[in-house]
Amino acid sequence: MTFLGNILWIIFGGLESCLSWLLAGLLCCLTIIGIPFGMQCFKIAQLSLFPFGKEVIRNGGAVSFLANILWLIVGIPLALFHLIWGVLLCITIIGIPFGLQFFKLAGLSLCPLGAEIL
Repeated sequence: MTFLGNILWIIFGGLESCLSWLLAGLLCCLTIIGIPFGMQCFKIAQLSLFPFGKEVIRNGGAVSFLANILWLIVGIPLALFHLIWGVLLCITIIGIPFGLQFFKLAGLSLCPLGAEIL
C-alpha cells in the first residue's frame, strides 16, 4: 500500500512539493550560512517525494530552536504551499490521505531543523 500511495502522491502534487523544496535548498546554499538549511531542504525534498511509510520525529534543542526562527523567512511560503494543497485534497474523501501528508509537510516546513525523518 505504501508503494501505491507514493505513486499516487507524485500525481497529486508530490512532484511540485519536491521541486519547491529543491529550489529552496538551492537558494539557501547560495550563502555559507545557509548551507545547513539547504541540506535540510534536500532531506525534506526526498521526504516530500515519497512521504508514505515515513515518520518525522522532533529531537531539537535550543540551537535548533534559534535556527528555526531564522528559517521562518523561507518556511512560511513553503508551509502555505503545503497547507493550500492539503486543504484542496481534503475536499474529497479519496484525497484525505494525501492532504494529511501535505499537512505533515506543512508542520515540517515551519520547523525543519531538529527533526529526524525515519
